[in-house]
Amino acid sequence: MDAELASLEQKLEQLISLHAAAQARLNSQYAAARAESQRLQDKVDALEDANRELNDKLGLVGSRLEALLARIPEA
Repeated sequence: MDAELASLEQKLEQLISLHAAAQARLNSQYAAARAESQRLQDKVDALEDANRELNDKLGLVGSRLEALLARIPEA
């Protein structure tokens, strides 16, 4: 009976150890995934800002081009 209890205790300790290792690995992967997600969100935000700036510039260029075309006499 003592041998069975000792064996079960050892197996339980192994299971707890494996669970702790798996939990630590998952926590590490979760933290890495969150960091990557934040990095990608920051990149998306920067690209959206750049896109807005380029669209604004494109609108300005279009307005200037229309003004220039309006100044050209019809042939």
